[in-house]
Amino acid sequence: MRRTYPQIPFERYADDVICHCRTRWGAEGLKLALEQRFAQCHLRLHPDKTHVVYCKDSNRRGSYAQIQFTFLGFAFRPRMAKNRWGKIFTCFLPAVSPQALKRMRSRIRGWRLPRHAPLPLEDIARILNPVLRGWWHYYGRFYPTEMWKLFRYFDERLGAWLRRKYKTFKGHPGRSLRKLNSIAQRSPHLFVHWERLGHATVG
Repeated sequence: MRRTYPQIPFERYADDVICHCRTRWGAEGLKLALEQRFAQCHLRLHPDKTHVVYCKDSNRRGSYAQIQFTFLGFAFRPRMAKNRWGKIFTCFLPAVSPQALKRMRSRIRGWRLPRHAPLPLEDIARILNPVLRGWWHYYGRFYPTEMWKLFRYFDERLGAWLRRKYKTFKGHPGRSLRKLNSIAQRSPHLFVHWERLGHATVG
């Protein structure tokens, strides 16, 4: 890239690379050149992960089959945004990818929060906050509204923990989630996402 295509910016992390081309013709030409160069090194580009992607937004309104890609756990695609004057427009932005959200939800399920009913909420927060904070600091940097889907799921699991811990909430999901929200309003610093919102994402 530095020797033959110095005019094309690119990012690389391990074996994942993004190259920024100005035209479709230029991108397809670069892809062909990379395939040939890799073949000289007895390597090949991953056939399912290598794409020419059109970064569609309010200024680039053409049609192309591929308008999104995933890189380092972020899905880059057209998203709605608002400028400083409140006008809605389309921007090509990253956000946590659906695959990353699925992995994090699976990990939350694996914690089996309702089974830890004997623990006080403060202990649960102390144990899990480092993980939640790490997720937020990484994935919440760009288009953070997508991360609220994950935190809503986490709060719903906390509601299930409340229903297992207190008999008065058993069989009453709505009541338990409202109780969780009142706890979050009294103690917003307990969980990292409560601190951001001032309340729980449910209830």
